Amino acid sequence: MLVKDYDEKGDFLARCVFCQRQLEEVIAENDLAVVMHDNYPVSRGHVLVVPKRHIESYFEATPEELNAINQLIFAVKERLDQKFHPNGYNIGVNIGKAAGQGIFHMHVHIIPRYSGDVSDPRGGIRRIMLDNVLISPIRDGSCNGTCPK
Repeated sequence: MLVKDYDEKGDFLARCVFCQRQLEEVIAENDLAVVMHDNYPVSRGHVLVVPKRHIESYFEATPEELNAINQLIFAVKERLDQKFHPNGYNIGVNIGKAAGQGIFHMHVHIIPRYSGDVSDPRGGIRRIMLDNVLISPIRDGSCNGTCPK
């Protein structure tokens, strides 16, 4: 069954994958947010906590929505601990295209981490996909003097 969300004018947000979520995709929820599996997980158990209201940015969320999201983060962490037994977690939000946001409906990534999933976990999320990322232009100086300081 399709869960339909609407914008402030009552228009269905048909282009937003999170607004078109199927009920069977929801693994936990409260009044203001839901938890769903990430369709492109970077680790076993990678989930997303998504507000039910369509907002693009973390900074648009109300205090009540942030509280609801936080409650679900703690609840789903318990489930992930029981099912996957991770050794750590990364929790993150990408805000804006420059920060890597690809779906412009705010969502929080809960990424279970496992001992040995990368050779050197220092740096946290910056290192999770190191094997699939080219050397940073900032580190190797290839940005030709335009690198941020």
